[in-house]
Amino acid sequence: MEFEKQKNRLIDELRGHGTSERVLDAMNRVPRHLFVPENEKNNAYADNPLPLGWGQTISAPHMVAIMCDLLDIHDGMKLLEVGAGSGYHAAVMAELAGSGHVYAVETIEGLAQFARENLKKARISNVTVIVEDGSLGLPRFAPYDRINVACAAPDIPDTLTEQLKPGGKLVIPVGKNLQELYLVTKIDGLKKEPKGGVVFVPLIGKKGFQIR
Repeated sequence: MEFEKQKNRLIDELRGHGTSERVLDAMNRVPRHLFVPENEKNNAYADNPLPLGWGQTISAPHMVAIMCDLLDIHDGMKLLEVGAGSGYHAAVMAELAGSGHVYAVETIEGLAQFARENLKKARISNVTVIVEDGSLGLPRFAPYDRINVACAAPDIPDTLTEQLKPGGKLVIPVGKNLQELYLVTKIDGLKKEPKGGVVFVPLIGKKGFQIR
């Protein structure tokens, strides 16, 4: 019951920041406290990032909301997430996709297993977590309606834009120290729109800052 109260306060706070009702509804259906380590459960509904271990973090709820709003996810879409983390962001995307499916790629095996367990506890079945180099996308399930990148890249990888459907959208943080969030739309080439400064952990992989 206490988690429900905390979640309601968070939803009200995000509503005040202009988050769409569709995204708020999806976030309301995902129990964020199931996606954080045991010692962080009391902080699950605070609007800030939290440590997951493995040198990784779960994004602040407002950042998840911003990225989901930018992606404009609809029922039946096929989505790719790069950087599965604890599975929370993928879970919110999966709620928005409804009958669609989310493929979440994670380079860290232990974190991928944590995400799978969390998604199972939350009874979210339309997410598949795969351990691979997410900077290369996931060609075998391409093309995607939407791609979300939850880690900062040196630039916008062509490996990801090539896996977008025509009219598809990609959201990605770009930069090392000073990062900019970009919305990329695949219309008559690539339309790239900066959406504000952000702070994310670095993308690991051949098209990232480091190779594991």
